[in-house]
Amino acid sequence: MTSRTPTTTPSESAVTLREILAFDDSATLRTVLVPAGLDVGVRGVAVGDEGAAQPFDGCLVLVVGVPAASAEAAGPVRAAAGRGASGVVLRDTQGAAVAPEVLAAAEESGIALLTRAEWADWADTAALLRSALACARAGLDEGAPGITAGGAESLTALAGAVAEYTGGSITIEDTRFRVLAHSATGPEADGLRRSTILGGRVPQWRVAELRRSGMLRVLWTSRDVIHRAADADGPERLIIAVRSGPEVLGSIWAASDGRALSPHAAEALRRAAEVAAPLLVRHRLRESGAARRRELALRGLLHGDGDARTHAWSLGLSPDAACAVVVVERHGARPAVGDRTLDVLALHAVSYRPSVQVLRDGERLLALLPVGAGQEREALRLARELAMLAPSLPGGVPVLAGAGPVAATALGVQASSEEAALIVRVLRERAARDDGAGPGRYADAAALGPSLDVARVLDSVRPVWEAGDGPVHELVRADLASGGELVRTLAAYLDASGDVARAAARLVVHPNTLRYRLRRARERFGVDLEDPDTRLLITLAVRLTG
Repeated sequence: MTSRTPTTTPSESAVTLREILAFDDSATLRTVLVPAGLDVGVRGVAVGDEGAAQPFDGCLVLVVGVPAASAEAAGPVRAAAGRGASGVVLRDTQGAAVAPEVLAAAEESGIALLTRAEWADWADTAALLRSALACARAGLDEGAPGITAGGAESLTALAGAVAEYTGGSITIEDTRFRVLAHSATGPEADGLRRSTILGGRVPQWRVAELRRSGMLRVLWTSRDVIHRAADADGPERLIIAVRSGPEVLGSIWAASDGRALSPHAAEALRRAAEVAAPLLVRHRLRESGAARRRELALRGLLHGDGDARTHAWSLGLSPDAACAVVVVERHGARPAVGDRTLDVLALHAVSYRPSVQVLRDGERLLALLPVGAGQEREALRLARELAMLAPSLPGGVPVLAGAGPVAATALGVQASSEEAALIVRVLRERAARDDGAGPGRYADAAALGPSLDVARVLDSVRPVWEAGDGPVHELVRADLASGGELVRTLAAYLDASGDVARAAARLVVHPNTLRYRLRRARERFGVDLEDPDTRLLITLAVRLTG
């Protein structure tokens, strides 16, 4: 990755590594080695490589290219130290140990060594570090008394401090108008403030009104305090957007509930918006980090990656809980359209029962469903509900849903997930053979009978088929290269148990045309359909090649 200019200037004050780690309440960073101690100074954040010798004076350098478990990371560590960095951040890999060579390089260079959690990404890590620096520096800068990062280590403390210096009632909201913090609410507070705080968000009717009046457009585009005069709906208000550079993170609202706002209220709000910015970034990272940790744990549990017991506890799930998995895939729809349907089905699956956990995995939806005694058919009920719901949604498309068997413990759900995916595959193959009939289909293993065993057998013999040779292989390869007409004919003939009339009707051709094609297979490739072994091999071949 190309080196970038460090986000610091020589005049900027250093912040200790200890202060940065205290800001990281989402455990994004892990301290591995700090030869100079936690009070080492940090002046900025830089993204580095082994390229141009650009100074990293006092920076924490993000080493993007190689993980901490790789011995190759020792080179960038030494290079960063040689260019004046105070520390480096490397990527963790599924809890793998840091390579001894990397530890030695940090020890010899006297540079702090940290790792970034696997669930985080580099953009979030950089945002966290820059916000930590900004928050710590804000506490050192002059401003309204009490409205400093040091005096307001949380949004709630900040709301209380701003209320004191503005003389108003304060709410701090994100861009979705959720209330993140508020000051104490007195008996004189207006009804809108009370309903907003009790509901945890601004009522929808109020948001619609602000949008219609143009207030939201002004709020999101202005960099100064906005004044809203008292009216029939409420008292005088002062509002300011909270920004990180050009990005809007939220807003702070001050209402004159029962008393006049301070003459210095506008200046106090400006100062508060500066202090709130890193705190809102931290709040956002905490939310996204929790979601990513949950997704990583759920993905690991369903796919058998990492420690299943740890994944289960991370999901708030007892490792001994019986579970089943439902897999849903769109059927016969454009990706964009099908994805919208899967998004709605994901919401529906979560609302089916509070304990259901959902993972979007590409074009597939996986739902993990804890089941109790007497609920062995619950996964099939959920699969049926999702499959029936999909086509009825506005713009909805058909889906195929497979219900995996109940795993005795959460540690065994990988097998349930794999079988549910196999059920969907069999449903898709059946739908193709039936000319796509039956949209919105669902099943469990019992409903498919021997078809599921056939799919397992085909998976087992595929390597043997692909490594083989002979007349049947030659027929399949040559015909598929020219369009696959003969393979489709053989598939229809075999599916019809050798009934020429039925197979011809299915292919919409004359029976004599079908007989001609079968004769051509014998004459050109030497494939004799009267031979039982040949028939079996062709049956496997047409199934394996689709």
